Amino acid sequence: MSTPGRQHIALGAYLTGSATNGDAWRAPGEDIDADIDFGRYRDYVRILEQGRFDSIFLYDNVLPVPDPAAVADTPALPRWDTFTLLAALAVTSRHIGLIGTASTTFNEPYNIARRVASLDRLSGGRAGWNVVTATGGGENFNLAAHTDHAERYERAHEFVDVVTGLWDSIAPGAYLRDRETGRWLDPAKVRPLNHHGRFYHVAGPLNAPPTVQTRPVLAQAGASGAGKELAARIGEVIYTAEYDRAAGRDYRAEVLARAARYGRTADHLRILPGLAPFVGRSEAEAREKFETYQRYLDKADCLRGFSSYASLGVDLSSWPEDRPIALGAVAETNSHKSRQSLIVDWIRRERPFVRDVLRRFTRGGHRIVVGTPRAIVDDMEDWFRTGAADGFNIMFTSSPGGLRDFVDLVVPELQRRNLLRTDYTGRTLRENLGLPDPAAR
Repeated sequence: MSTPGRQHIALGAYLTGSATNGDAWRAPGEDIDADIDFGRYRDYVRILEQGRFDSIFLYDNVLPVPDPAAVADTPALPRWDTFTLLAALAVTSRHIGLIGTASTTFNEPYNIARRVASLDRLSGGRAGWNVVTATGGGENFNLAAHTDHAERYERAHEFVDVVTGLWDSIAPGAYLRDRETGRWLDPAKVRPLNHHGRFYHVAGPLNAPPTVQTRPVLAQAGASGAGKELAARIGEVIYTAEYDRAAGRDYRAEVLARAARYGRTADHLRILPGLAPFVGRSEAEAREKFETYQRYLDKADCLRGFSSYASLGVDLSSWPEDRPIALGAVAETNSHKSRQSLIVDWIRRERPFVRDVLRRFTRGGHRIVVGTPRAIVDDMEDWFRTGAADGFNIMFTSSPGGLRDFVDLVVPELQRRNLLRTDYTGRTLRENLGLPDPAAR
């Protein structure tokens, strides 16, 4: 059931932009200074390019920290500014796509259009924008409270329309730079936007270096009803947190059905569930790596973070270890609606103990797999072949060891099965993902 004609798995890598990628940051060998040493991220990207990853994905976090004591034992602070870090990586890498997160709630369309276009030119056509509405943080942006979920998504649709309109406002070849005629610009190829909508009024055109890709790639990670609609309409790379293969198939089918209403097909989308692998040359080695991770995990902190992220209404860090988790009525959150629904449904169905949560999911609610390269690839291939995923967003639980393990052990097995290319096929992110040029539509 994998998409006809699509032979290769798309590979993305999630990087935090903070000091460490792992929840078990106290484990020996873990980097804990990547927030102040750019060389760490430069080296991560070098490793990932060796593994022929399509892209890295940098999340951003603008949430306030009202009580510093709440983050005193976890590397939640500080974090690189996303597009500053990506700009540096653009000139120290050659092939990998650079997808940065920017909120449609706490930015203006013109700024984002200019920032992403500049990154696309700087990187030679490897830029992407992860469109989010933000799960909170209005306190840092002159707002007394967070904007309502439904309104955030209404704004997001219009925001993206303005950004893409600005990217289209300067046609290819507009800049003549003709010394002989003295003509710098062909005005016939410049189109002021003059957008007047419900939320935004933007004149245009865009004053930024012309993009290499006609349009940078748009990524999206929402999975609520409103999130799926936005993904179906504009998303080209779609991040999910599905933990069940059947649910992954259902999600992909629903998004594709919604996308069809906008004249889009499976060729226009790459759906990448998050996957946190622990790989060893033997099952015993993989288990030892996983148990080391568990040993150095601040379990109480991770459970608090997991509970808060899913808005469970109960702090699992104080739940008795010998009692299955039982949830009462769970109030719908105004932030991570989709992640909340996935996790609540799993808890109610499985009745797990708290130890099961830690062994099944990362702090952010992504699926953990443990095994040999063959077992890991069996799992990935199963999801890909049955139509549950177009690839995976790898959530590394350690750095640099986890990156090196995946590239040295899993990538050769993927390539042996012809599930992953042995070299990059194009110079732009869009070409390497096999995504069509939206201007051609």
